[in-house]
Amino acid sequence: MKLSARNQFAGTITEVRKGVTTTHVKIEVAPGVVFTSAITNESAEELGLAVGGRAVAVVKASDVMVGV
Repeated sequence: MKLSARNQFAGTITEVRKGVTTTHVKIEVAPGVVFTSAITNESAEELGLAVGGRAVAVVKASDVMVGV
């Protein structure tokens, strides 16, 4: 995956918490360093996010996106 955003942090998914419309995903990028992202439930399902999986936290402005 290639992105224009330069702030990319690879890590391990530690939590996937689905709400009514939004899923909160926690990605640990270093011991004790965790990014939390709120994405749509549809996106979380399409990405197949699961605890223990690998993902990348992509930081652009004030948003944190998730890529796998």
